[in-house]
Amino acid sequence: MNSLARQQFESALRMVEAEQATVSEKAEMLMEVAMGLQQKPKSSEDLANAVALYEKALELLPETETLLRARIQARMGTALQSLPGSDTAPLHRAQAAFKAALPVIEAQGSPAEQGEIWLNLGLVIQSLAAVGQAKITDAIKAYQRALRVFDAERYPAEYAILHNNLATAFLSIPMTDTRAKMREALAVQSFEAALKVVNIIDHPAEYAMLQNNLGNALQYASSAHVLENNLRALQAYDEALRVRNPRDTPLEYANTIANKANALRNLPDDPEHPERGNQDNIRRALALYREARDIFRRFGDQAKLELVEAALTELERSRGNGRELDD
Repeated sequence: MNSLARQQFESALRMVEAEQATVSEKAEMLMEVAMGLQQKPKSSEDLANAVALYEKALELLPETETLLRARIQARMGTALQSLPGSDTAPLHRAQAAFKAALPVIEAQGSPAEQGEIWLNLGLVIQSLAAVGQAKITDAIKAYQRALRVFDAERYPAEYAILHNNLATAFLSIPMTDTRAKMREALAVQSFEAALKVVNIIDHPAEYAMLQNNLGNALQYASSAHVLENNLRALQAYDEALRVRNPRDTPLEYANTIANKANALRNLPDDPEHPERGNQDNIRRALALYREARDIFRRFGDQAKLELVEAALTELERSRGNGRELDD
């Protein structure tokens, strides 16, 4: 922990200790401070500090405070699942926290709290399924359970997130059977349907997420219309970048520009004259990869850093050899 992060963490603990309040009130104060660190983290250390504050709150809280304990566990789960890196231990801890909180939230919490915990549990399971440590079908079940609460009319943002997650979950199922192309088409339709519910003004984060993921679905779909899909993917990424920027949402921004680079490297500079090559698009892709690499390195996201560095190395080598990268 760097000196500034340590000072902020210790300051939060001293503030709570100095307060003339009950143990439950102090635990709630620690939860609120931790939530503040989560909302706009300056680095991964802010998220780690948030987890530590949640843990301290749970230590203080009596076992009899079941609902507040469950709420703190649920919030700690969201901090754990946000920690960058390839280590899956925080995801397993997040899954355990959500499962511990779930019975109490279902019995005593509001419908929105119930939907949120099912949504977040699905996210964690989906992340673990991606590395073979959980079943993707369990994530799908969690999302479907959350949809009992989050309908399009009352909860448009959550509804959109859930359909986004369902689409990405279906796309993550190995494309080895006759229904693979159907799942791809349904995923694209799901993203587009969700975009009819949210808009850039009222739900900018969800709008950007959906556009980014729609771009991915279009770019990697097994279709005879590769050029058309890649052009549509670029439009979707550019829509996402109307919201995502390196100042306010650096990691999300890095994800989208890396995805855009993947599409650009395989596009001719002039779609009507592909024989003229794609050197301009390769230059644009290289610049975006380098920018994404620097952001992932700064935030310690090693898994994504390695992916971008590999793509960057391959593209620089190919460019040096005078080869153009086409589909």
